[in-house]
Amino acid sequence: MSERYKQSEALLDRALKVIPLGSQTFSKSLTQYPYGVSPYFIVRGQGSHVWDADGNEYVDFINGLASITLGYGDPDVDAAVKVQLENGVIFSLPHPIEMQVAETFCSMVPCADMVRFGKNGSDATAGAIRVSRAHTGRDRVAVCGYHGWQDWYIGSTARNRGVPQAVRDLTHAFPYNDLPALDQLLKSLSGQFAAVILEPMNVTDPAPGYLEGVRELAHRHGALLVFDETITGFRYANGGAQELFGVTPDLATFGKGLANGYPVSVVAGRGDIMRMMEEIFFSFTFGGEALSLAAAQATMKKLVTQPVVSTLKAQGEKIMTGLSRLIARHGADDILSVAGHPAWSFCLIKDAPQVTNWELKTLFLQEMFARGVLTLGTHNMSYSHSDADIEKLLGAYDEVIPVLLRARNPDELKSLLRCAPLVPLFKVR
Repeated sequence: MSERYKQSEALLDRALKVIPLGSQTFSKSLTQYPYGVSPYFIVRGQGSHVWDADGNEYVDFINGLASITLGYGDPDVDAAVKVQLENGVIFSLPHPIEMQVAETFCSMVPCADMVRFGKNGSDATAGAIRVSRAHTGRDRVAVCGYHGWQDWYIGSTARNRGVPQAVRDLTHAFPYNDLPALDQLLKSLSGQFAAVILEPMNVTDPAPGYLEGVRELAHRHGALLVFDETITGFRYANGGAQELFGVTPDLATFGKGLANGYPVSVVAGRGDIMRMMEEIFFSFTFGGEALSLAAAQATMKKLVTQPVVSTLKAQGEKIMTGLSRLIARHGADDILSVAGHPAWSFCLIKDAPQVTNWELKTLFLQEMFARGVLTLGTHNMSYSHSDADIEKLLGAYDEVIPVLLRARNPDELKSLLRCAPLVPLFKVR
Protein backbone atom coordinates (compact mmCIF):
# COMPACT_ATOMS: atom_id res chain seq x y z
CA MET A 1 0.00 0.00 0.00
CA SER A 2 1.30 3.47 -0.95
CA GLU A 3 1.87 5.73 2.04
CA ARG A 4 0.96 8.88 0.07
CA TYR A 5 -2.34 7.36 -1.07
CA LYS A 6 -3.01 5.08 1.90
CA GLN A 7 -6.51 6.37 2.66
CA SER A 8 -7.49 6.52 -1.04
CA GLU A 9 -6.47 2.91 -1.53
CA ALA A 10 -8.32 1.79 1.60
CA LEU A 11 -11.46 3.55 0.36
CA LEU A 12 -11.02 1.97 -3.07
CA ASP A 13 -10.83 -1.52 -1.51
CA ARG A 14 -14.06 -0.74 0.32
CA ALA A 15 -15.77 0.71 -2.76
CA LEU A 16 -14.89 -2.24 -4.96
CA LYS A 17 -17.01 -4.47 -2.72
CA VAL A 18 -20.19 -2.58 -3.61
CA ILE A 19 -19.44 -0.60 -6.82
CA PRO A 20 -18.15 -2.13 -10.07
CA LEU A 21 -14.73 -0.56 -10.76
CA GLY A 22 -15.15 1.37 -7.50
CA SER A 23 -16.57 4.45 -9.25
CA GLN A 24 -19.83 5.60 -10.82
CA THR A 25 -17.88 7.09 -13.73
CA PHE A 26 -15.63 5.02 -15.98
CA SER A 27 -13.17 7.87 -16.51
CA LYS A 28 -12.71 8.30 -12.75
CA SER A 29 -12.03 4.63 -12.10
CA LEU A 30 -8.90 2.56 -11.59
CA THR A 31 -8.92 1.85 -15.34
CA GLN A 32 -7.56 5.37 -15.81
CA TYR A 33 -5.48 5.80 -12.64
CA PRO A 34 -2.54 3.42 -12.09
CA TYR A 35 -2.78 1.61 -8.75
CA GLY A 36 -0.19 2.50 -6.15
CA VAL A 37 0.70 5.94 -7.54
CA SER A 38 -2.72 7.60 -7.84
CA PRO A 39 -5.33 9.25 -5.65
CA TYR A 40 -8.78 7.65 -5.97
CA PHE A 41 -11.02 9.94 -3.93
CA ILE A 42 -11.35 13.71 -3.74
CA VAL A 43 -13.02 15.12 -0.66
CA ARG A 44 -12.96 18.87 -1.30
CA GLY A 45 -12.49 21.46 -4.01
CA GLN A 46 -12.11 25.22 -4.01
CA GLY A 47 -11.36 27.35 -7.04
CA SER A 48 -8.77 25.48 -9.10
CA HIS A 49 -7.54 23.24 -6.28
CA VAL A 50 -8.75 19.92 -4.87
CA TRP A 51 -7.75 17.77 -1.88
CA ASP A 52 -7.72 13.98 -1.92
CA ALA A 53 -8.73 11.63 0.88
CA ASP A 54 -5.18 11.65 2.23
CA GLY A 55 -5.06 15.46 2.43
CA ASN A 56 -2.82 15.89 -0.62
CA GLU A 57 -3.49 19.14 -2.50
CA TYR A 58 -3.55 19.40 -6.30
CA VAL A 59 -4.02 22.00 -8.97
CA ASP A 60 -6.83 20.38 -10.93
CA PHE A 61 -6.63 20.32 -14.71
CA ILE A 62 -9.29 17.61 -15.05
CA ASN A 63 -12.02 19.73 -13.47
CA GLY A 64 -14.72 17.13 -13.14
CA LEU A 65 -14.06 15.84 -16.69
CA ALA A 66 -14.40 19.42 -18.00
CA SER A 67 -17.68 20.09 -16.18
CA ILE A 68 -16.15 22.78 -13.93
CA THR A 69 -15.71 25.90 -16.06
CA LEU A 70 -15.79 28.60 -13.38
CA GLY A 71 -14.06 26.82 -10.51
CA TYR A 72 -15.07 24.72 -7.53
CA GLY A 73 -17.38 26.49 -5.12
CA ASP A 74 -18.07 29.45 -7.40
CA PRO A 75 -19.84 31.96 -5.12
CA ASP A 76 -22.38 33.17 -7.68
CA VAL A 77 -23.44 29.69 -8.70
CA ASP A 78 -23.60 28.44 -5.12
CA ALA A 79 -25.64 31.47 -4.06
CA ALA A 80 -28.20 30.85 -6.81
CA VAL A 81 -28.50 27.21 -5.79
CA LYS A 82 -28.99 28.13 -2.13
CA VAL A 83 -31.80 30.53 -3.01
CA GLN A 84 -33.54 27.87 -5.07
CA LEU A 85 -32.99 25.25 -2.37
CA GLU A 86 -35.10 27.31 0.03
CA ASN A 87 -38.04 27.01 -2.39
CA GLY A 88 -37.60 23.40 -3.44
CA VAL A 89 -35.71 21.04 -5.70
CA ILE A 90 -38.35 19.25 -7.79
CA PHE A 91 -42.10 19.64 -8.01
CA SER A 92 -45.25 18.03 -9.35
CA LEU A 93 -45.49 20.58 -12.18
CA PRO A 94 -42.83 22.49 -14.08
CA HIS A 95 -41.08 25.34 -12.28
CA PRO A 96 -40.78 28.63 -14.21
CA ILE A 97 -36.99 28.29 -14.10
CA GLU A 98 -37.27 25.70 -16.88
CA MET A 99 -38.44 28.28 -19.41
CA GLN A 100 -36.13 30.97 -18.00
CA VAL A 101 -33.05 28.83 -18.53
CA ALA A 102 -34.34 27.75 -21.94
CA GLU A 103 -34.77 31.39 -22.97
CA THR A 104 -31.28 32.30 -21.82
CA PHE A 105 -29.80 29.29 -23.60
CA CYS A 106 -31.60 30.10 -26.86
CA SER A 107 -30.32 33.67 -26.70
CA MET A 108 -26.72 32.43 -26.57
CA VAL A 109 -26.50 29.41 -28.89
CA PRO A 110 -26.89 30.00 -32.66
CA CYS A 111 -28.72 26.76 -33.54
CA ALA A 112 -31.10 26.86 -30.56
CA ASP A 113 -34.71 27.68 -31.36
CA MET A 114 -35.93 25.27 -28.69
CA VAL A 115 -34.34 23.06 -26.03
CA ARG A 116 -34.96 20.00 -23.90
CA PHE A 117 -33.02 19.21 -20.74
CA GLY A 118 -31.40 15.98 -19.62
CA LYS A 119 -28.85 15.15 -16.94
CA ASN A 120 -25.82 13.75 -18.80
CA GLY A 121 -24.28 14.32 -22.19
CA SER A 122 -25.33 10.80 -23.10
CA ASP A 123 -28.97 11.75 -22.50
CA ALA A 124 -28.62 14.63 -24.91
CA THR A 125 -26.82 12.78 -27.69
CA ALA A 126 -29.26 9.87 -27.49
CA GLY A 127 -32.15 12.34 -27.67
CA ALA A 128 -30.62 14.07 -30.67
CA ILE A 129 -30.24 10.78 -32.51
CA ARG A 130 -33.77 9.65 -31.67
CA VAL A 131 -35.30 12.91 -32.88
CA SER A 132 -33.10 12.81 -36.01
CA ARG A 133 -34.39 9.35 -36.82
CA ALA A 134 -37.96 10.42 -36.22
CA HIS A 135 -37.57 13.55 -38.35
CA THR A 136 -35.92 11.79 -41.31
CA GLY A 137 -37.55 8.36 -41.07
CA ARG A 138 -34.10 6.78 -41.35
CA ASP A 139 -32.04 4.60 -39.01
CA ARG A 140 -28.31 4.86 -39.72
CA VAL A 141 -25.95 7.29 -38.00
CA ALA A 142 -22.44 8.45 -38.99
CA VAL A 143 -20.26 9.25 -35.96
CA CYS A 144 -16.93 10.91 -35.27
CA GLY A 145 -15.69 11.36 -31.70
CA TYR A 146 -17.06 10.19 -28.37
CA HIS A 147 -20.81 10.48 -27.76
CA GLY A 148 -21.61 8.67 -24.52
CA TRP A 149 -22.61 5.31 -23.12
CA GLN A 150 -25.94 4.63 -24.85
CA ASP A 151 -26.32 1.60 -27.14
CA TRP A 152 -26.62 3.57 -30.36
CA TYR A 153 -23.06 4.93 -29.97
CA ILE A 154 -21.04 2.68 -27.65
CA GLY A 155 -21.93 -0.30 -29.80
CA SER A 156 -19.58 1.11 -32.44
CA THR A 157 -16.57 0.93 -30.07
CA ALA A 158 -14.61 -1.90 -28.50
CA ARG A 159 -16.73 -1.44 -25.36
CA ASN A 160 -19.75 -2.97 -27.12
CA ARG A 161 -20.56 -5.93 -24.88
CA GLY A 162 -24.28 -6.07 -24.15
CA VAL A 163 -25.25 -4.10 -27.25
CA PRO A 164 -27.29 -6.11 -29.80
CA GLN A 165 -25.60 -6.63 -33.15
CA ALA A 166 -28.63 -5.15 -34.90
CA VAL A 167 -28.07 -1.89 -33.03
CA ARG A 168 -24.30 -1.92 -33.59
CA ASP A 169 -24.81 -2.32 -37.32
CA LEU A 170 -26.63 1.03 -37.57
CA THR A 171 -23.70 3.18 -36.40
CA HIS A 172 -20.77 3.93 -38.71
CA ALA A 173 -17.57 5.75 -37.74
CA PHE A 174 -15.80 8.18 -40.04
CA PRO A 175 -12.41 9.93 -39.63
CA TYR A 176 -12.09 13.60 -38.75
CA ASN A 177 -10.95 16.16 -41.34
CA ASP A 178 -11.56 13.72 -44.21
CA LEU A 179 -14.50 14.85 -46.33
CA PRO A 180 -13.99 12.22 -49.07
CA ALA A 181 -14.24 9.45 -46.46
CA LEU A 182 -17.53 10.84 -45.15
CA ASP A 183 -18.86 11.28 -48.69
CA GLN A 184 -17.98 7.69 -49.51
CA LEU A 185 -19.68 6.42 -46.35
CA LEU A 186 -22.87 8.32 -47.05
CA LYS A 187 -22.88 7.17 -50.69
CA SER A 188 -22.27 3.55 -49.73
CA LEU A 189 -25.62 3.41 -47.92
CA SER A 190 -27.38 6.13 -49.84
CA GLY A 191 -30.63 7.43 -48.41
CA GLN A 192 -30.24 5.55 -45.13
CA PHE A 193 -28.52 8.04 -42.81
CA ALA A 194 -30.59 10.01 -40.32
CA ALA A 195 -27.72 12.02 -38.87
CA VAL A 196 -24.06 12.88 -39.04
CA ILE A 197 -22.86 13.58 -35.49
CA LEU A 198 -19.41 14.78 -34.50
CA GLU A 199 -17.50 16.77 -31.96
CA PRO A 200 -16.74 19.92 -33.99
CA MET A 201 -13.22 19.83 -32.50
CA ASN A 202 -11.26 17.96 -29.91
CA VAL A 203 -7.54 17.28 -30.43
CA THR A 204 -7.29 18.68 -33.95
CA ASP A 205 -8.46 21.97 -35.47
CA PRO A 206 -10.99 21.58 -38.26
CA ALA A 207 -9.32 22.09 -41.62
CA PRO A 208 -10.51 25.20 -43.49
CA GLY A 209 -13.98 24.48 -44.85
CA TYR A 210 -14.22 21.09 -43.16
CA LEU A 211 -17.23 21.74 -40.90
CA GLU A 212 -19.00 23.56 -43.73
CA GLY A 213 -18.26 20.55 -45.93
CA VAL A 214 -19.66 18.12 -43.37
CA ARG A 215 -22.87 20.14 -43.23
CA GLU A 216 -23.13 20.26 -47.01
CA LEU A 217 -22.55 16.51 -47.34
CA ALA A 218 -25.06 15.67 -44.62
CA HIS A 219 -27.73 17.81 -46.22
CA ARG A 220 -26.94 16.58 -49.73
CA HIS A 221 -27.57 13.04 -48.51
CA GLY A 222 -30.73 13.98 -46.62
CA ALA A 223 -29.24 13.66 -43.12
CA LEU A 224 -29.22 16.11 -40.23
CA LEU A 225 -26.00 17.60 -38.90
CA VAL A 226 -25.57 17.23 -35.14
CA PHE A 227 -22.73 18.88 -33.22
CA ASP A 228 -21.84 17.21 -29.94
CA GLU A 229 -20.77 20.25 -27.92
CA THR A 230 -20.77 18.50 -24.57
CA ILE A 231 -17.25 19.84 -23.95
CA THR A 232 -16.82 22.63 -26.51
CA GLY A 233 -20.05 24.34 -25.44
CA PHE A 234 -19.48 27.33 -23.14
CA ARG A 235 -15.71 26.84 -23.46
CA TYR A 236 -14.79 27.75 -27.02
CA ALA A 237 -17.27 30.62 -27.16
CA ASN A 238 -20.44 31.56 -25.29
CA GLY A 239 -22.36 29.97 -28.15
CA GLY A 240 -20.01 27.01 -28.43
CA ALA A 241 -17.78 25.82 -31.26
CA GLN A 242 -20.59 26.54 -33.70
CA GLU A 243 -20.26 30.23 -32.86
CA LEU A 244 -16.45 30.14 -32.93
CA PHE A 245 -16.26 28.42 -36.31
CA GLY A 246 -19.36 30.04 -37.79
CA VAL A 247 -21.09 26.78 -38.76
CA THR A 248 -24.64 26.25 -37.47
CA PRO A 249 -25.80 22.61 -37.18
CA ASP A 250 -29.38 21.38 -37.28
CA LEU A 251 -29.11 20.05 -33.73
CA ALA A 252 -26.52 20.30 -30.97
CA THR A 253 -25.98 18.74 -27.58
CA PHE A 254 -24.48 20.36 -24.49
CA GLY A 255 -23.61 19.37 -20.94
CA LYS A 256 -20.63 19.51 -18.61
CA GLY A 257 -19.73 23.20 -18.19
CA LEU A 258 -23.26 24.51 -18.67
CA ALA A 259 -23.89 24.54 -14.91
CA ASN A 260 -20.36 24.49 -13.44
CA GLY A 261 -20.60 20.90 -12.30
CA TYR A 262 -24.31 20.58 -11.56
CA PRO A 263 -26.00 17.81 -13.58
CA VAL A 264 -27.82 19.20 -16.60
CA SER A 265 -27.54 18.64 -20.34
CA VAL A 266 -29.33 20.03 -23.37
CA VAL A 267 -30.59 18.99 -26.79
CA ALA A 268 -31.06 22.15 -28.83
CA GLY A 269 -31.85 22.90 -32.43
CA ARG A 270 -34.05 24.06 -35.24
CA GLY A 271 -37.64 24.61 -34.22
CA ASP A 272 -39.26 22.29 -36.76
CA ILE A 273 -36.97 19.43 -35.73
CA MET A 274 -37.31 20.08 -32.01
CA ARG A 275 -41.12 20.01 -32.36
CA MET A 276 -40.66 16.31 -33.08
CA MET A 277 -39.78 16.02 -29.37
CA GLU A 278 -43.56 16.14 -28.87
CA GLU A 279 -43.86 12.89 -30.84
CA ILE A 280 -40.91 10.84 -29.58
CA PHE A 281 -40.35 9.97 -25.92
CA PHE A 282 -37.63 12.02 -24.26
CA SER A 283 -38.69 12.52 -20.66
CA PHE A 284 -36.95 12.56 -17.27
CA THR A 285 -38.33 12.76 -13.75
CA PHE A 286 -35.40 15.03 -12.95
CA GLY A 287 -35.27 16.85 -16.29
CA GLY A 288 -36.64 20.01 -14.67
CA GLU A 289 -34.74 19.64 -11.38
CA ALA A 290 -34.48 23.22 -10.19
CA LEU A 291 -31.12 23.34 -8.38
CA SER A 292 -29.15 22.40 -11.49
CA LEU A 293 -31.18 24.82 -13.60
CA ALA A 294 -30.48 27.60 -11.10
CA ALA A 295 -26.80 26.75 -11.40
CA ALA A 296 -27.06 26.82 -15.20
CA GLN A 297 -28.76 30.23 -15.16
CA ALA A 298 -26.09 31.66 -12.85
CA THR A 299 -23.30 30.14 -14.96
CA MET A 300 -24.67 31.54 -18.22
CA LYS A 301 -25.14 34.96 -16.60
CA LYS A 302 -21.49 34.94 -15.55
CA LEU A 303 -20.43 33.91 -19.04
CA VAL A 304 -22.24 36.94 -20.45
CA THR A 305 -21.18 39.49 -17.83
CA GLN A 306 -17.57 38.44 -17.19
CA PRO A 307 -14.65 37.55 -19.52
CA VAL A 308 -14.86 33.83 -18.79
CA VAL A 309 -14.26 32.42 -22.26
CA SER A 310 -11.51 34.91 -23.12
CA THR A 311 -9.79 34.10 -19.83
CA LEU A 312 -9.97 30.36 -20.48
CA LYS A 313 -8.36 31.00 -23.86
CA ALA A 314 -5.66 33.37 -22.57
CA GLN A 315 -4.64 31.13 -19.67
CA GLY A 316 -4.77 28.04 -21.87
CA GLU A 317 -2.54 29.69 -24.45
CA LYS A 318 0.09 30.23 -21.75
CA ILE A 319 0.08 26.50 -21.09
CA MET A 320 0.25 25.49 -24.75
CA THR A 321 3.05 27.95 -25.49
CA GLY A 322 4.99 27.12 -22.34
CA LEU A 323 4.69 23.36 -22.81
CA SER A 324 5.69 23.56 -26.46
CA ARG A 325 8.83 25.45 -25.44
CA LEU A 326 9.67 22.89 -22.76
CA ILE A 327 9.24 20.00 -25.20
CA ALA A 328 11.58 21.72 -27.66
CA ARG A 329 14.14 22.65 -24.99
CA HIS A 330 14.31 19.12 -23.66
CA GLY A 331 14.38 17.60 -27.16
CA ALA A 332 11.28 15.53 -26.47
CA ASP A 333 9.50 16.09 -29.80
CA ASP A 334 9.76 12.39 -30.64
CA ILE A 335 7.42 11.40 -27.80
CA LEU A 336 5.50 14.56 -26.82
CA SER A 337 3.38 17.15 -28.62
CA VAL A 338 0.73 19.75 -27.81
CA ALA A 339 -2.67 19.90 -29.49
CA GLY A 340 -6.24 21.10 -29.05
CA HIS A 341 -7.87 24.41 -28.22
CA PRO A 342 -6.47 26.57 -25.40
CA ALA A 343 -9.58 25.95 -23.28
CA TRP A 344 -9.19 22.17 -23.73
CA SER A 345 -5.67 21.22 -24.76
CA PHE A 346 -3.70 17.98 -24.74
CA CYS A 347 -0.20 16.78 -24.02
CA LEU A 348 -0.03 13.88 -26.46
CA ILE A 349 2.32 11.01 -25.68
CA LYS A 350 3.58 8.83 -28.52
CA ASP A 351 5.21 5.42 -28.61
CA ALA A 352 8.99 5.26 -28.29
CA PRO A 353 10.85 2.55 -30.27
CA GLN A 354 10.88 0.11 -27.35
CA VAL A 355 8.25 1.57 -25.00
CA THR A 356 4.52 2.09 -25.59
CA ASN A 357 2.71 5.37 -25.08
CA TRP A 358 0.62 3.66 -22.38
CA GLU A 359 3.74 2.81 -20.40
CA LEU A 360 4.99 6.37 -20.78
CA LYS A 361 1.56 7.77 -19.84
CA THR A 362 1.51 5.67 -16.68
CA LEU A 363 4.88 7.11 -15.66
CA PHE A 364 3.67 10.59 -16.60
CA LEU A 365 0.65 10.28 -14.31
CA GLN A 366 2.74 8.85 -11.48
CA GLU A 367 5.12 11.80 -11.61
CA MET A 368 2.53 14.56 -12.14
CA PHE A 369 0.33 13.35 -9.26
CA ALA A 370 3.37 13.23 -6.99
CA ARG A 371 4.04 16.90 -7.82
CA GLY A 372 0.53 18.01 -6.92
CA VAL A 373 -0.91 18.28 -10.43
CA LEU A 374 -4.13 16.40 -11.26
CA THR A 375 -4.22 15.69 -14.98
CA LEU A 376 -4.94 12.88 -17.40
CA GLY A 377 -2.85 14.54 -20.09
CA THR A 378 -5.43 17.24 -20.80
CA HIS A 379 -5.67 20.81 -19.60
CA ASN A 380 -9.38 21.45 -18.97
CA MET A 381 -9.27 25.12 -18.08
CA SER A 382 -11.45 26.88 -15.53
CA TYR A 383 -11.96 30.58 -14.89
CA SER A 384 -10.18 30.14 -11.56
CA HIS A 385 -6.84 28.92 -12.92
CA SER A 386 -4.26 31.51 -11.87
CA ASP A 387 -0.82 32.33 -13.21
CA ALA A 388 0.61 30.57 -10.14
CA ASP A 389 -1.34 27.41 -11.09
CA ILE A 390 0.08 27.55 -14.60
CA GLU A 391 3.61 28.06 -13.25
CA LYS A 392 3.16 24.99 -11.03
CA LEU A 393 1.96 22.93 -14.00
CA LEU A 394 4.82 24.01 -16.26
CA GLY A 395 7.31 23.52 -13.42
CA ALA A 396 6.06 19.95 -13.06
CA TYR A 397 6.40 19.37 -16.80
CA ASP A 398 9.95 20.75 -16.66
CA GLU A 399 10.85 18.07 -14.12
CA VAL A 400 8.81 15.22 -15.60
CA ILE A 401 9.81 15.50 -19.28
CA PRO A 402 13.44 14.43 -18.56
CA VAL A 403 12.06 11.45 -16.62
CA LEU A 404 9.98 10.42 -19.64
CA LEU A 405 13.01 10.76 -21.89
CA ARG A 406 14.96 8.39 -19.64
CA ALA A 407 12.05 5.95 -19.75
CA ARG A 408 12.44 5.45 -23.49
CA ASN A 409 14.95 2.84 -22.39
CA PRO A 410 12.94 -0.20 -21.16
CA ASP A 411 15.38 -0.87 -18.32
CA GLU A 412 15.06 2.73 -17.12
CA LEU A 413 11.26 2.52 -17.40
CA LYS A 414 11.25 -0.57 -15.21
CA SER A 415 13.28 1.16 -12.53
CA LEU A 416 11.20 4.35 -12.64
CA LEU A 417 7.68 2.86 -12.61
CA ARG A 418 6.29 2.03 -9.19
CA CYS A 419 3.14 0.36 -10.54
CA ALA A 420 1.77 -1.78 -13.34
CA PRO A 421 1.27 0.12 -16.62
CA LEU A 422 -2.19 1.10 -17.78
CA VAL A 423 -3.67 -0.82 -20.70
CA PRO A 424 -5.55 0.63 -23.70
CA LEU A 425 -9.35 0.44 -23.51
CA PHE A 426 -11.05 1.86 -26.58
CA LYS A 427 -10.30 4.59 -29.07
CA VAL A 428 -13.04 7.07 -29.93
CA ARG A 429 -11.49 8.94 -32.85
